[in-house]
Amino acid sequence: MERPVHTAEHLASAMFYLGCPHQEVPRARLFARPAAQRPPYAVIHPTAAAPYKTWDPHRFVAVAKHLHDGHGLDPVFIGSSGDDMTPFADYECVAGAPLSDIKSLLSGASLFVGNDSGPAHIAAAFNVPLVVLYGRIGHQITWAPWQATAARTLADAGGISAIATGQVIAAIDAIPSSPQRAGQPRCLPSPHAACGPM
Repeated sequence: MERPVHTAEHLASAMFYLGCPHQEVPRARLFARPAAQRPPYAVIHPTAAAPYKTWDPHRFVAVAKHLHDGHGLDPVFIGSSGDDMTPFADYECVAGAPLSDIKSLLSGASLFVGNDSGPAHIAAAFNVPLVVLYGRIGHQITWAPWQATAARTLADAGGISAIATGQVIAAIDAIPSSPQRAGQPRCLPSPHAACGPM
């Protein structure tokens, strides 16, 4: 096609070329242990693999305050064992947890906010409403969480640092309320469990 295509479409085109029937490329589905029962929460992923994909940590703190004060969501920051989580010390931080634990945490979230990175795609696979920030405008098309049902993506020609805190807060406020509350898994742990679009 003569248009920018999402990576999911690009990869699926190889399958279609090999003979698979042409069809809509579905949203990814994952399975996780049910999340622990807890008050409603939002997961924030403030880190990324490259500086151009990483929004200012102090702006994420402002977003966390808005989520808590304006939406009644407990912010939970996630990162790897090598990430500096000290800017988020006033909130719950989960650093270096196994992927299975992160999947469970994401599956029960009421909202995800973060940089363009793997956790954003995991959240989309669990049908969690999300706001994702991009360092390059083109990535907003090719790497957006595929088939997310409630998502806002933000990018700026000036780079990720040009995205204002107010824009992120406005995007959060524009996301429809999640029909599913925290602690209720969107996908059951059994690979045989039914798990379709919500």
